[in-house]
Amino acid sequence: MLHLLRFAVVAAVLAWTAGATAQTYPTKTIRWIVPYTPGGITDNVTRIVTQKVQEQTGWNIVVENKPGANSILGADLAAKAAPDGYTFLTVIAAHAANATLYAGKLPYDPVKSFAPVSLAGIAPLIMTANNNFPAKDVKELIAYAKANPGKISFGSSGIGAAAHLTTELFKQTAGIDMVHIPYKGTAPALADEMGGNIQILVDVPSTLMPQVRGGKIKALAMFSNKRISSAPEVPTMAEAGGPALESSTWVLFLAPAGTPRDIVNRMSAEVAKVISSNDIKSRFESIGIIPVGNTPEQAAKFLADEIAKWSKVITTAGVKPEQ
Repeated sequence: MLHLLRFAVVAAVLAWTAGATAQTYPTKTIRWIVPYTPGGITDNVTRIVTQKVQEQTGWNIVVENKPGANSILGADLAAKAAPDGYTFLTVIAAHAANATLYAGKLPYDPVKSFAPVSLAGIAPLIMTANNNFPAKDVKELIAYAKANPGKISFGSSGIGAAAHLTTELFKQTAGIDMVHIPYKGTAPALADEMGGNIQILVDVPSTLMPQVRGGKIKALAMFSNKRISSAPEVPTMAEAGGPALESSTWVLFLAPAGTPRDIVNRMSAEVAKVISSNDIKSRFESIGIIPVGNTPEQAAKFLADEIAKWSKVITTAGVKPEQ
């Protein structure tokens, strides 16, 4: 009986402490790690959201860019940070791919080392081709690829990137053979596409649509179930005569595992409030991002589903990580 009483007292103290933490949090600057260079979708979305969170709460949030090793460097810093609610991390689809590509070799666990906070948004990917490529839509691309196996090359921003794995999924679904040419970032891949050195490039609309509208490359299809508002002239994959595939990169917020649940829930709620505001919705949609802003539980399920999805693609395609 005495043991049970002690347990009840300890539980009550812990519950009171958690509540007190939520009421006084934060008492210092919050560090938000972006494991990529400034200016990309990961950095832009993080800064848009955190700036608005600061405006509505008065909190001080500093975004730190920590690029390196396909986002592994920044993720490791976050995983090893004190789980006190003063460190957060932004990840994209490569985080889900890394769980399989580097299984057992990472200095952290892509799932167990983190507490999901919120899925900020989803960016459907677009398939483009250089202007000299004979196919004008996906149906013709598939026919050309089947008639010329292994003669089409496609670029990507790197091994394991959402663009790379999406094209591998497209190959598997359509039953065609194309050769992957990995680059260190989208910019050099795009330059080679415009120069005619590769035929196909998949990436986010915010990067590729300016070149499509400038007449330097052509859009074949969007990996979405309906046309997106920022590029309504581009057909969906199914509309363009291809398989009805949906694929995207995404932006998801994490905290170190063990971060107090009330703080995770509080940050998730503030993020959701920001993303549901009309001005942020408009800014997201203008750069091809579908706004989400969900709960920690929903974010955790989304991440688990993405890891399973890309694990199957990686295993089937025999994708190996960069050495």
